Amino acid sequence: MTNLLISTVSILFTLLYWFIIIRVILSWFGPNIDDPRWRSVLQLIYNITEPILAPIRNLLPTGNIGIDFSPFIAIIALSIIRSILVSILRSIAL
Repeated sequence: MTNLLISTVSILFTLLYWFIIIRVILSWFGPNIDDPRWRSVLQLIYNITEPILAPIRNLLPTGNIGIDFSPFIAIIALSIIRSILVSILRSIAL
């Protein structure tokens, strides 16, 4: 049971990583948000990633660099949180 829970947590975090990476790649190409084919995909990606990225973006000084480091920091933070959760779940299983 615990292995299933650990696997589920790992899969969910991996999905979050991929959604963030996809959002970064989409930001480079700027797909047409008015196109109905893209609208639902973009809305899904933004709805999943924005609650993670927005607080990080609010904490970071932006300056005049024009580069958003929040996805990078989010992936690192999510990796740390995932490791902690998996460690806790493994300790419970003992």
